[in-house]
Amino acid sequence: MIESTISSSAAAARPGLRGSIGVTGIVFLVIAAAAPLTAVAGSLPVMIALGNGPGAPVTYLVVAVVLLVFSVGYATMSSSVTETGAFYAYVTKGLGRSPGLGAAALALLAYTTVQVAIYGLAASTTATVVARFGGPDLPWWVWAFVLMGIVALLGYRSIDLGTKVLGVLLLAEIALIVVLSGAVLLRGGAHGIDVSSFTPSAFFSGSPGIALMFAIGSFIGFEATAIYSDETKDPARTIPVATYTAVITIGVLYAVASWAVVLASGSGDVQAAARAHPADLTLTTASEYLGAVAADVMTVMLITSLFAALLAFHNAIARYTHALARGGFAPRRLAAVHPRHGSPHVGSLVQTVTALVLVAVFAMAGADPVLQLFTWMAGVATVAMLAVMVLTSLAIVVYFARSDGDRRLWHTKVAPVLGGLGLCVVTALVITNFTTLIGGSRILADVFLAMIACTFLTGTLLGRVSGRPARRGDSATSPPR
Repeated sequence: MIESTISSSAAAARPGLRGSIGVTGIVFLVIAAAAPLTAVAGSLPVMIALGNGPGAPVTYLVVAVVLLVFSVGYATMSSSVTETGAFYAYVTKGLGRSPGLGAAALALLAYTTVQVAIYGLAASTTATVVARFGGPDLPWWVWAFVLMGIVALLGYRSIDLGTKVLGVLLLAEIALIVVLSGAVLLRGGAHGIDVSSFTPSAFFSGSPGIALMFAIGSFIGFEATAIYSDETKDPARTIPVATYTAVITIGVLYAVASWAVVLASGSGDVQAAARAHPADLTLTTASEYLGAVAADVMTVMLITSLFAALLAFHNAIARYTHALARGGFAPRRLAAVHPRHGSPHVGSLVQTVTALVLVAVFAMAGADPVLQLFTWMAGVATVAMLAVMVLTSLAIVVYFARSDGDRRLWHTKVAPVLGGLGLCVVTALVITNFTTLIGGSRILADVFLAMIACTFLTGTLLGRVSGRPARRGDSATSPPR
C-alpha cells in the first residue's frame, strides 16, 4: 500500500501510480461515471414509466441517503486502506483474502459489463445523431470501435489528462440539466409547482422496486472515490470529502432534474407521458421549455455524456487489474506503471482488448445495441455491484471491530450496519425485479444471476487455493484467509 506519507526514496524503489488529482478531480470522475445527462435523458423516462411515476425524485433521494450512510464507514476506512482497488482492498482487509478476491471478481464483472453496455448505447446514439445531421449512416459497431480508440488513448495517458477531459464534458452536461430544470421551475411546469413527488405515497406508488433498480444503477461508479487513492494529493482528506460531495451532488442533481421532468408534464400525467414517449420524454421537455436548438444540443451532448462514462469506467477497470497484479493474483506484467505517464498502461491496454472482444461478439451475433447489449449488461452490472457493496459493508464492520485505530461509534459501527442493511433491502428488490430489467426472460435472468454467483465463487476459490503471499507493501492482500 502506498501511504500518503511514503518517502520519495521508497517511491523510487517501487514505482506506483502517480497523479495529483484533488477533491474536484475525483468528484468529476465519479459523476462522469454516473453520466448525469444519460440518466436524466435516457434512463429517467423509463424509470418513470415502469416504476413509481411521479415518485422518481424521492427514489433518487432514498438511494442517495442509503449510499451516504454507507459512505460514512467507507470514507472512514479510506484512512486505513489507501489501496487502488477500493472495494476489493476493503473486503480483503476486513474479511480476508478469499472474500476479497471474490469481491474483486464481482467488481471487475460489474465494471466490464457496464462499460460494454455503455458502448452499445453510446454507439447507437452516435449513429443516430450523425445520420440525423446528414453524416454517414454507419453500423453501430463502427462507432463503438471509434469511441473505443479514443478511450484507449486517454486511458493510456496520465489520470490528470483524463480528469481534465471529463471535467470539461461534465460541466457542460450538468449546466444543461440545471438550465432545463430552472426553466421548468420558473415557468411552473404544466400545472404549477407541487411537492407531491417527495411524499411517501409517491415513493410507494406503482413499482418502487423497479424505480430503485434504475436509481441505484445511476450511481454505479461510486467506488471511484477510493480507486484513485494512489493518485491523489492527500488520500486521508481527499477521499472522504470527495465521497460525500459526489453522493450528495449526484443525489440532489437527479432529484431536482427528475422533479422538473415530472412537473413539466404534471404529477398526475407524467407516467402516461413517459409510457407514450419512453425514449424522448426529457428531450421533448427540453424542446418545449428551452427550444428546438436546446433539444438538439442535448441530443448531441448525450454522446459526450456517454463518452465520459466510458472513460471513467475504463480507468477504474485498469486500476483494478493493477491492484490484483500488484497483490500477486494476476499476471505481474499488469502491475506495470508507465515511466512517463504514471498510469497502469498495460492494464489499460488489456481492458481495451477485452472491451473490443465483447463488443465484437455482440456485433457478430447481430444483437441490438440497446435492447440487448445495453439492457442485459447493465442489469448484470447493477446486481454485481450491489453484491460488492453489501460485502464491503460487512467488511467495514468486521475490520473496525478488530481494530483499535478508530473508536467512533457512528463512523465504525452504526453507519456501516445501517448502510449495509439498506443495501440489502435494495439488492433484494432489484433481484425481485431483475427479469424486468433484462427484458422479461426468466431463463436469461437465471443465467445471468448464476453467472454473477459463479464469478464470486471463482474469485473466492482462487483466494483459497492460491499459495502466493502478499508482496511487501501491498496491504490489501496481507490478511490471512
